[in-house]
Amino acid sequence: MAEETFQFFDHKPPAPAMMSDVLAGMSRQPKQIPPKYFYNKKGSELFDSITRLPEYYLTRAEMEILHTHRSSIVNEIGPSSCLIEFGSGSSQKIRQLLHVLKPSIYVPIDISKEHLLRASRAIHDDFPMMAVYPVCADFSVPINLPDQVLGTRKTAFFPGSSIGNFERRDAAAFLKTVGRLIEHDGCLLLGVDKRKSPDVLNSAYNDEAGVTAAFNLNLLNHINQSIGSNFDVHAFEHFAEYDEGLGRIQMHLVSQKQQRVQINGQAIQFEENERIHTENSYKYSEDELYELARSGNMECSCVWEDSKELFMVALLRPRI
Repeated sequence: MAEETFQFFDHKPPAPAMMSDVLAGMSRQPKQIPPKYFYNKKGSELFDSITRLPEYYLTRAEMEILHTHRSSIVNEIGPSSCLIEFGSGSSQKIRQLLHVLKPSIYVPIDISKEHLLRASRAIHDDFPMMAVYPVCADFSVPINLPDQVLGTRKTAFFPGSSIGNFERRDAAAFLKTVGRLIEHDGCLLLGVDKRKSPDVLNSAYNDEAGVTAAFNLNLLNHINQSIGSNFDVHAFEHFAEYDEGLGRIQMHLVSQKQQRVQINGQAIQFEENERIHTENSYKYSEDELYELARSGNMECSCVWEDSKELFMVALLRPRI
């Protein structure tokens, strides 16, 4: 195919200000580090391993939904010439959709330029009749799509329960941003993890093999390598627990002793058992999902679940 069927659009999103983000997080109570810093090369590899763990049901459940209900999903979405993906991660899920929806245009959006370029090139190689227009941008804020997709009917895809990493009010704001992007005749296919037994959730984020612990602790390695801090990774332990009242998994790193960490010439004091909050993962009941859609100026027109009723894939449309 001609080269114009692949075009990379770099919106040059500002590089994350790790030093200032970490120092700001260390001044809060409890201390915190933004979860976006999980994903250096090692962190991405560890997360890929997490998705294959027996305790981590989310990926398998979502894949099952996309496979089992593919005909219904396609019928509900209707003809769509442009498929937009927020966060170009593992290509398993998007390839399923590309095969069944058969869009003429695919627009993956991600902030990681090298990963985005590599993943989108691979998709273009395997779907040569489809135009691929990757956009390097921060999709949590309003962005412009390539001119090539103007006038197309758009389907957006946000898988993996990534919506759960937003605070609930921020999740609603994100849906409003998506609604403006896909316009009145578009739709959003959204992966959402369900509220369920605390035992199931706690097991999913505290696997026996310790892969999630390694993923969480690698955050400190990434920071040390990037800004020259001296976190003693062996002096912290992974801790994750489901808060049923808030409906979220809360992930922390816990200091195992009284210690000081040097960051840019500043000494940061830790007491024994003091925590660094690293991530939240919100879970939704079906009623909460419908309420989230309304708060985001969307309507939830259809919900599919896996056979064990652990996970939901929902179809949302902008409210007119």
